Amino acid sequence: MIIYGVAALAACHLAGVILGDLLGVQSNVGGVGFAMLLLIVSTDWLRRTGRLPQLSEQGILFWSAMYIPIVVAMAAQQNVVAALAGGPIAIIAGVGATIACVALVPVVARIGGQDAPLPPLMAQEV
Repeated sequence: MIIYGVAALAACHLAGVILGDLLGVQSNVGGVGFAMLLLIVSTDWLRRTGRLPQLSEQGILFWSAMYIPIVVAMAAQQNVVAALAGGPIAIIAGVGATIACVALVPVVARIGGQDAPLPPLMAQEV
């Protein structure tokens, strides 16, 4: 069943890369970003409808945790000097994205509601 989680991740990645190409994003970072969004939305929908088995969820969680280093490595390959030399749009986009993320933190925090607190850590988790 873990392989189904990996298959869902692969499908989201392919769809994200295709969507990034269709929207004109020249680097694969855009495709990986779209894939992450698709994975979050599809996993949430499957979980809410009760169609996501626990083992499949473990496969998705493992590879979604691997996405962060992949995106960082891909972003490190981008030519930052050439982007900044192209004009101020790169700085404006970076600052705008940062401001939008900071402004949306309270909005996202309210989505979950007031559920029960997390259970205490076990001895082997510390």
